[in-house]
Amino acid sequence: MFPFALALAATWSHAADPGKTLRVVFTIAETSFDPQFASDAASDGVISNIYEAMLDYDYLARPVKVVPRTLESMPVIEDEGRTYICHIRRGIFFTADAAFKGKPRELTAADYAYGIKRLLDPAVKSPWIWLVEGKIAGSAEAIAKAAKAGRFDYEASIPGLEVVDRYTLKIRLAQPDLRFIYVLAVPNVSAVAREVVDAYGVDFGAHPVGTGPYILGAYKRSSKIVLDANPGYRESTYAPSGPLPADSQAIAAALKGRRLPFAGHIDISVIEEGQARWLAFLNRELDILDLIPPEFVVEALIGDKLRPELAARGIKHELLLRPNTWWTYFDMEDPVVGGYTPDKIALRRAIGMGNDVAEYIRVVMKGRAVPATSIVPPDIVGYDPTLKLQAQLYDPAAARALLDRFGYKDRDGDGYRETPDGKPLALEMWSPPTSFFRQADELWKKNMDAIGLRIVFKKDRTSELRKMARLGKIPMRYDGWNADYPDAENYMQLLYGPNTGGENNARFKLPAYDALYDEARKLPDSPQRTKLFDRMTELVIAYAPWRLSEHRLEDPLVQGWVKYYKPHPIRSQVWQYVDVDPRK
Repeated sequence: MFPFALALAATWSHAADPGKTLRVVFTIAETSFDPQFASDAASDGVISNIYEAMLDYDYLARPVKVVPRTLESMPVIEDEGRTYICHIRRGIFFTADAAFKGKPRELTAADYAYGIKRLLDPAVKSPWIWLVEGKIAGSAEAIAKAAKAGRFDYEASIPGLEVVDRYTLKIRLAQPDLRFIYVLAVPNVSAVAREVVDAYGVDFGAHPVGTGPYILGAYKRSSKIVLDANPGYRESTYAPSGPLPADSQAIAAALKGRRLPFAGHIDISVIEEGQARWLAFLNRELDILDLIPPEFVVEALIGDKLRPELAARGIKHELLLRPNTWWTYFDMEDPVVGGYTPDKIALRRAIGMGNDVAEYIRVVMKGRAVPATSIVPPDIVGYDPTLKLQAQLYDPAAARALLDRFGYKDRDGDGYRETPDGKPLALEMWSPPTSFFRQADELWKKNMDAIGLRIVFKKDRTSELRKMARLGKIPMRYDGWNADYPDAENYMQLLYGPNTGGENNARFKLPAYDALYDEARKLPDSPQRTKLFDRMTELVIAYAPWRLSEHRLEDPLVQGWVKYYKPHPIRSQVWQYVDVDPRK
C-alpha cells in the first residue's frame, strides 16, 4: 500500500494545481452519482468527470467526433457493424477506496461488461436500458430470466458480452448498428467496479469511485458538491482529431502537450433560482454561468451580443446551439388528461392549441429559443426540416371548438368547462418553485382561461419531480432533453412504450409507434429511416402525449480569468480542459 500511495502523491507535481478552483453552478439538484441509475443533467455532469466511458467526444472538433477515452484506439468494427472489439488501455486505475482493501485496482474489460449488465438489471431500474436492451445479443433474454428469477445473474454469460481477456471486450449486437459507437461514449455506460457496488449497496450512488480526472470531495446533498483532482489520474493531454472552427484553434494550440486537468478543485453550487445565479456571477462568485437565466437575458445581451459594460469587465459570451427539444407532457395513464379515446385526445390537442408558444418564447424565454417543429432538433441525424406540424399551431378558437364538439362545456356558468359527463375538470401541472416557472405558470393560466379550462399548479424541486415522473405521479409537466448523441433515436426513445418508468414520462404506449421505432433501429441513416421518424412524430401529434414547445439557444458566460473554455454540443461539463488564472 505504501509504494502505491507514494506513486499517487508523486503525480501531484505534474497534475492539476491544488491551488486552483473552478466555480460552477447547477440549476437543479443531483439525484445520484450511480452512472447506471442517474439521468438528470446535474448528476450526469458529475458522473462524466468521475467515471469514464470507453469513448468520448473530441473537445473542440466540429462536427462532433467520438474518440478513444480508455481504449487504446477506436473499437474494431466487424460484420458490417454487428461486432465491436474494444481494447482497454493498460495501466488505468480506479481511485483508492476501502472496497479495494488497500490494493491498487486496475480497470479491466470485465468492469465495462459489469456496467452494461447493471443497465440490464431490473433491480437497478436504469433509465438507460434502452441503449443496450435488444441491441446486445442475448440482452432481452437476460432481462426476462432476471424477471422470472427475481434477481439478475451477473455470473451468467450473455452471448453479446464476451470478456476475451483482461483488456479486451467483444460486444456482439443482434443486428448491425453503426450508431452503436455513440452508446460507448455515453457516460452512463461507464465502467463500474463491482467491489464498490457490493460494499456500499443502496448507498452506492453517494460513493462514486471511477477512473476519471476528478473524485468526489466535500458533498452536501442538493446544495454543494466539490470535486477534487484525481491524484492518480493517468497522463492525459488534448490533441484534436478533426477539423477545428477558427475560434477554437488558439485554444487547441494552448492545450497542446499540457497535462489535464488544470484545476485542482471544481466547486459546484446548486442554485435553482435564476436571480441568485445571476447575482452570484455578477459578484464574481462563479467562474462560469452555463445558462443565462432567461429573466436576465436583457441585462446580459443586446440581441446576440454581450452588453458593453459586461465586456468591459472581461466577461466573455459564447453562443451555443446545443441540440435540444422542450415540451409539456401528459401522463397517458392519468384519469383526467390521459387515455387514448377520442374525447381524451381532443382534450390534449385543445390544450396544445390553446398554449401560445410564441408568446412564451418572447415573454418568458426573452427570445432565446425557436419554436419546436419536430421532436428531433436541427443538426441531429434524422431531423426532417420539411415536416409540418399543423395540429400544434396556436389556435384558441379551434381549441374552443374542439372542446365544444367533444362535450367539454361550461354547464354551471362559472367560466370553466366540465367533463363530457358533467364532472368538475381541473388540469394539474407540476413545476419547480422558481420565479421562471411562476412566470411560465401565469402564461399557462392565461392561455387555459382563454379556452375555458381550469388549471392548478403544484410545486416541488426538479429532483423530486423527476422521481415522481418515473412513478407516474405527475399529470402534466414541462420538460426537455439535450442530446446524448447526435441521432434521432436519442429523442424518439422518450416516447417508446418499453421505456415507461424510465425516460418515457408521458407513459405513452402505442403499438404502432413502438413498431416504427423497432423498425427504425434496424436501418442505417437514410431517407427511409427519416420517414419512419416522421411517421412516429405524426402519431405523437395525433395522440398528443406531448405539446412541443421550443429548441433553446444557450448563452454561456465566463469570467475574464477563465481560459480554454468552449461549450460542447453534446458534453455539457468540460471542466478538465478549463483553466483559471488566479492573478486575475
